[in-house]
Amino acid sequence: MERILILDFGSQYTQLIARRIREMEVYCEIHPFHHCPEEGEGWGGVILSGSPFSTHDREAPMAPWPDWFGSLPVLGICYGAQWLAVHRGGQVQRSVIREYGRAQLQVNPQGGSPLLQGIRQGSIVWMSHGDTVTELPQGALHTASTESVQYAAFEWPDQRVYAIQFHPEVTHSEEGMQVLRNFVLGICGMSPTWTAASFVQQSIHDLKAQVGDHEVVMGISGGVDSTVAAVLLHHAIGDRLHGIFVDNGLLRQDEFTQVLEAYQQLGLRVKGVNAQNEFYEALAGLEEPEAKRKAIGRVFIEVFEREANAIPAVAFLGQGTIYPDVIESVSVHGPSATIKSHHNVGGLPDRMKLKLVEPLRALFKDEVRKVGRALNIPSILLDRHPFPGPGLGIRILGPVDSATVRLLQQADAIYLEHLRRSGWYDQIWQAGAILLPVKSVGVMGDERSYERVVALRAVHSLDGMTADWVHLPYDLLAEISNDIINRVRGINRVVYDISSKPPATIEWE
Repeated sequence: MERILILDFGSQYTQLIARRIREMEVYCEIHPFHHCPEEGEGWGGVILSGSPFSTHDREAPMAPWPDWFGSLPVLGICYGAQWLAVHRGGQVQRSVIREYGRAQLQVNPQGGSPLLQGIRQGSIVWMSHGDTVTELPQGALHTASTESVQYAAFEWPDQRVYAIQFHPEVTHSEEGMQVLRNFVLGICGMSPTWTAASFVQQSIHDLKAQVGDHEVVMGISGGVDSTVAAVLLHHAIGDRLHGIFVDNGLLRQDEFTQVLEAYQQLGLRVKGVNAQNEFYEALAGLEEPEAKRKAIGRVFIEVFEREANAIPAVAFLGQGTIYPDVIESVSVHGPSATIKSHHNVGGLPDRMKLKLVEPLRALFKDEVRKVGRALNIPSILLDRHPFPGPGLGIRILGPVDSATVRLLQQADAIYLEHLRRSGWYDQIWQAGAILLPVKSVGVMGDERSYERVVALRAVHSLDGMTADWVHLPYDLLAEISNDIINRVRGINRVVYDISSKPPATIEWE
C-alpha cells in the first residue's frame, strides 16, 4: 500500500497534516525526523512539517537529506520549507516582526505551479513563523508571495520539490485543503483508497494471519476504542477472543450492567469482574492525582492478570491503542515532559509473556468511529463520549471512596440525562461532572447547608489534543444546576468550566 510519509520536526500542527491527508482517504504516517524510514516501504511522497525551532538554533533539527528522497515528490511546510532552502544553499533570516496570523497569498501568474493550481489571488493563508527565506537557492522557482513574505512559496518543479512558508493544514488557510490535494492526489498521484470498509477487510485478513490459532485476552471498558478493537478481533478470530471488563468502582452510574448487556448483544465473550473494594482500598488516603492514577493502574493490572491467568493457552494481549498514542510515545527531541500519566493503563508485567495485537494503532479517533459504523456497532457504544481509564477517580478531586463516587455518579447522570434530552450530547465531544474538594454555604429551605461543589465540563474537540469549551445555553445550565442541587443530597452549588485546552487539560487531574 502506497502512503505519504510525514517527517515531524516538532510542530504542534503535525498531527493536523496527517488528519487532512486521511480526510482525502489516503493513508499516511508520521515519523520523527531523526527516524526516517527506509526507501522500499511503499512511500508515494514526503511532507516536511513545521517546527518550534529556528534554523539558526543550535539544537535545530537538521536531518541529513536521504538519497531516496530524490525519487519522490517532497513538500516542505513552514520550517520544512526553510529547511529545504538552507539545505539547498538559500538564505533564511530572522524576521524583524514575527509573522503570525492571516495573510493574503498572491500567486505568481507566470509560475504555473501544480501545487497552487486552482488557488485564487488573495486567498487567505495562515502564517506562524519567526524566520523567513530571504534568498532562494539556485534553480528554485518563485511561485507566491504575501505582503510581508516575499518567498511564501517556491519550488523545483523538475525535481517535484515544493516549499511553502504558510500552513495549509489549518482551517484558517481558506484553500489549504486544495493545496494538499494538489500535492497528494495530483503531484504524488495517490488514490483515495483508505476507507473504513477497506480497513476492516484488510485488518480481518491481517489479524487472522497474526493471531493464527491462538487465544487473545483483552481488557475492555465500554469505550469506543476498546469496543471497536474487540469487535474487529471477534470478526477475525471469533470466540478465541476473551474480554475482561473490570468494575473498578469508578464507572458512571449503572455503566457496568449496561455495557455488559451491550457486549452480550454484540456476541462478544466478555467476563464482568466486580473489583470495587480492591480499588477503594488502594485509593484510601490518596489525594495527589498521579498517586491515584498509579494506584488505579496497579490494581487493574493485578485484577486483569489474575483473570487472564485463568484462561488457558492465551498467547496475545489485545489493546485499543490508537494512532495519537503511537505518535506521542516517540518524542522528536528526546523524552517529552510528562503532563500527566496516560489515561489508559500502559501495559502488563513482562512475566505474562503475551504478544501485543493492536488492531487500531493506525487510526485517529474519528476514523475509529467510522470503522465502528462499518462493523455495525450500535450507537449506544459507538457514540459514547471518551471516558478516562481511571474513571471518576480523577474526576473526584481529593480523596476517593464509595460515598464520594456515589455522589458524583448521581450528579454526572443528571448532567448527561439533560444533555441527551436537549439534543446537546451528540454535539459535544466530551462532557462530565467533577467533584471539587471544597464546600460552600447554602440555604436549603429555611436551613443553612454546608455541602460539596460540582463543576460541569463540556468540550468540542477532534481527538483530544486541543479542545474548546462548549457554550451551553444559560437556560439549560440553569435546569441542570437546579436538578442536581434538588436531587443530590450533599451538593449545594454547581459551577461551569470555561477553560480550553491549552492551557487547561480536559480532565482536571
